[in-house]
Amino acid sequence: MFVPLHDANRLKHIRLQYVTLAIIAANVLIFLGVNLAATEAGLFATVTSLGYTPAVVNDFAELPPELVWIPEEMSLVSYSFLHGDFWHLGGNMLFLWVFGDNVEDAMGHVRFLIFYLLCAIAGALAHGLMDPASAAPLIGASGAVAGIVGAYLLLHPRVRVWVLVLGRIPLPLPAWIPLGLWIGFQFAMIALMADDQVSWAAHIGGIVAGMALVLVLRRRGVPLFDREIRTPQAVEVDVSRPPAPTHGPWGRGGS
Repeated sequence: MFVPLHDANRLKHIRLQYVTLAIIAANVLIFLGVNLAATEAGLFATVTSLGYTPAVVNDFAELPPELVWIPEEMSLVSYSFLHGDFWHLGGNMLFLWVFGDNVEDAMGHVRFLIFYLLCAIAGALAHGLMDPASAAPLIGASGAVAGIVGAYLLLHPRVRVWVLVLGRIPLPLPAWIPLGLWIGFQFAMIALMADDQVSWAAHIGGIVAGMALVLVLRRRGVPLFDREIRTPQAVEVDVSRPPAPTHGPWGRGGS
């Protein structure tokens, strides 16, 4: 639909979005270690062990003992650091790069990390709710990134974002247009029951969580919808002059 390139939205509360950068680095390093360095058998074992499999978490199935690397509940988070291929990774990390810094700025570093992980969990739970007995592992940061998109839309709908429309046409658009269309597309696809390799439910779970969590995790005083907070300005008084007399409603004679 569109590819985000850049947003003209400077940071206001933090100097550097180091949690966003750390998440991107972790995803890239894990991808390189798993997808490029591991054997095919190792890749299968990693995805099976660390991906979120609804049937396993919901006790419809069990993993072979040699593939039980972590408690099954931890897969609600670990799945979000695995990706199937470069395009899967690149798309998620691009959205995280463009929009994550301002959401981190609005929340602060620690709250943003909590926000990101909760959106990942919400995405996994929504995916499992759609098909509790699914034996296919879910992987990818899409649920967490969708939460960031939802939060950004509430925080900065009027900020102009440069996007590639249809992958070819660069346009600066108010964020509410591309992000609103993207969110609407996720709901349309799940309504159409699209049968493909994308978990639209995980996206929607992340979006809903992101929009709800930004309401409570943003810094005190950070507004929604790009509203400005105006504080009363001090009035300068020239103390070298005596104050001018005040007059009543009928002029100098007073009342």
